[in-house]
Amino acid sequence: MQISFIGAAQEVTGSCYLVETPRVRFLVDCGMFQGGRESQARNRHGWPVEPREIDFVLLTHAHIDHSGLLPRLCATGFEGPIHTTEATAELLSVMLLDSAFIQESDWARAQRQRARGSRRDSAGELLYTVAQAQASLEQLHGLRYEEWFEPHPDVRCRLRDAGHILGSAIVEVWLTEEGRTRKLVFSGDLGQPGRPIVRDPTPIDETDVLLVESTYGNRLHRSLDETVEELVDVIDDTLRRRQGNIVIPAFALGRTQELIFLLAELSRNGRLPPLQVFVDSPMADKVTAITARHPEMLDPQARAMLRRRSRGDGGPMSLSFTRSVQDSMALNRIKAGAIIVSASGMCDAGRIRHHLRHHLGRPECAIVIIGFQAEGTLGRRLVDGARRVRLFGEDIAVRASIHTIGGLSAHADRGALLAWLRGFRRAPQRCFVVHGEAETARGFADTIATELGWPAEAPAGGTRVDL
Repeated sequence: MQISFIGAAQEVTGSCYLVETPRVRFLVDCGMFQGGRESQARNRHGWPVEPREIDFVLLTHAHIDHSGLLPRLCATGFEGPIHTTEATAELLSVMLLDSAFIQESDWARAQRQRARGSRRDSAGELLYTVAQAQASLEQLHGLRYEEWFEPHPDVRCRLRDAGHILGSAIVEVWLTEEGRTRKLVFSGDLGQPGRPIVRDPTPIDETDVLLVESTYGNRLHRSLDETVEELVDVIDDTLRRRQGNIVIPAFALGRTQELIFLLAELSRNGRLPPLQVFVDSPMADKVTAITARHPEMLDPQARAMLRRRSRGDGGPMSLSFTRSVQDSMALNRIKAGAIIVSASGMCDAGRIRHHLRHHLGRPECAIVIIGFQAEGTLGRRLVDGARRVRLFGEDIAVRASIHTIGGLSAHADRGALLAWLRGFRRAPQRCFVVHGEAETARGFADTIATELGWPAEAPAGGTRVDL
């Protein structure tokens, strides 16, 4: 048995792991690399085996850094099934089509720039089209949590709740090779316990081989109570005292729904005055509707909120979803009193860039960062204190206040990761730390060795391990 660490190995994006025996070959996740032009080239690079030679794919969840290359995999020869949860399969009908639309739009823009002479390099090969993304959805097989399935005679699997976003899964795999069965566990992205909307991650009791994420393996999140206090202070200071707007880059899937819940509860409980909230993301609108259709996957507080809204008790917060480009542009004519939530969460694509263009130069406004910002992204540059950024060919001074509220992360912090790992009754034979920037992943591997006494390592991208 061999595992190849194709992506999200000493980095955070591009999750993809290839498992091989002489009789079966499959991928766990097929994510897009994000952040800068180097990532674009890596997304076109391909896989260490021909896609047509892959038997099936196991997908942990719908975020693009885990799912975004599925259309390209299918378009280049993969014909097998993609196994994931029912909610993830439903979400991918939104996420992958939106990703394909962005690919087509960015490629067409680059072609126009090159034709005008304002761009010297080639636009490169189009990663995939909307039609190819649509075709890849036909290969999805949706499953319930805890449902057993056998994608190959040598492989038995089960998906467990990872508590990260709607439909996110921990993947358990029992793989038989030459009469010997070994268990592999892929954590996917694990959620922080005690958060609104989704349930806590499911504990797993044993495995022979473990791949565990480490996005925040080097730090602890602020408590939810402290985070809410900080959010209340920023909103009150910006809307009431400074008379500006608040712009919040947020992933359309997961973070936006959690933020809506928190703002609605704060307004309903009188912690904040009636708010004017605009969600400027057609994808977030669709994802929110899908979330409402899956109450069985939500925690009790989120289900209670859905029941109140179904009775017409939306509370004092005004919530609007903007759908058309014209509605989106109109938001930038609002000079004060608005909270604008928009995608993408790392500020590298989508409508958020237009809102940043209109708000970054205004000292009375605030930009609130509530999610992880990968290296090379515009969001990361803002978090790191950039005083000027370039948007749509325009050099823009950063005069708005930048606030990083890390306690809203959908990823488990170091303490929560260790608590989940302590749920195993015995140490795995091999423990691979993945989905973390290089220093963080290596540091968390050392933490596991020190705190738990397990053998742990953080493989680099491209590493192939013989088990």
